[in-house]
Amino acid sequence: MSTRTAYDTGLEKFNRTHRVVDVIFHLIFIVLALICVIPVVVVLSISFSSEDSIRETGYHLLPTVLSGDAYAYIAKQGTTILRALGVSVLVTVIGTVLGVLLTASMGYVISRPNYKLKGFLTWIVFIPMVFNGGLVSSYFINTNLLGLKDSIWALILPLAVSSFNVIICKTFFKSTIPDGLIESAEIDGASQLRIFFSIVLPISLPVIATIGLFLCFAYWNDWFQSMLYIDNQNLYSLQALLNSLMSNVDALAKNAASMGVSYAVLVATMPKESARMAVAILIVLPVACAYPFFQKYFISGLTVGAVKG
Repeated sequence: MSTRTAYDTGLEKFNRTHRVVDVIFHLIFIVLALICVIPVVVVLSISFSSEDSIRETGYHLLPTVLSGDAYAYIAKQGTTILRALGVSVLVTVIGTVLGVLLTASMGYVISRPNYKLKGFLTWIVFIPMVFNGGLVSSYFINTNLLGLKDSIWALILPLAVSSFNVIICKTFFKSTIPDGLIESAEIDGASQLRIFFSIVLPISLPVIATIGLFLCFAYWNDWFQSMLYIDNQNLYSLQALLNSLMSNVDALAKNAASMGVSYAVLVATMPKESARMAVAILIVLPVACAYPFFQKYFISGLTVGAVKG
């Protein structure tokens, strides 16, 4: 028996698992899947439950009394919500594209072994991962120095570049793109911009999709930047607006007694718990629909630099 055949046989025996072990692993992953899926189903169920049934019987996996009051309440804010949705989509698209370009270009620069400022820029990227500048300093810079108060750019620029994402790009470029390919392009007279956009980016789809997905999630789920920098409600993102709606519901509920009988009746019939869950569904749904299209690139991008056996 040759050495190669013996190695393959030994590898097959090593990788072979007992049927009982297979069943155990399947059960473990089924339980983990249920742990992830059941909360989403419960949230969806509550969003379609009547407020009275929630008060009387609590949360259930399936609605005891079906009701669309929560979504009707949100729909009454139609124009405002559509405007906020437009802001969120605009911020997410521009921020993701800008963030990917900035992150990938920075990662490419510090991945080149012959770049003189590579070490210095690597430290510039690494230090913010260890030491955070804090909220006060960033707020001062964004409002007083950059003048981003009540600007759409206040929702885009603070989240555009992350040290973690830059390191991911650097690792990918360093481990995937051979130096010979770059040198060949340089010999042919290609500029660095031409090399980056025509050679590097087209063969870097996994990491580009991964960083794009990270940024897309960050921008879509962000409400904190709106709370810090936006006073004009026309510039509220969807998440900030829905958070404001929920705060208004809570405020009305707490002050119902002092608002008179009509307000008390209004608050009593207003969806509270179901509206919160409906808000969560509206926020999660677009991301959940988009993720399957990026899953292949997302997984391959995350495994960049992993140890291979």
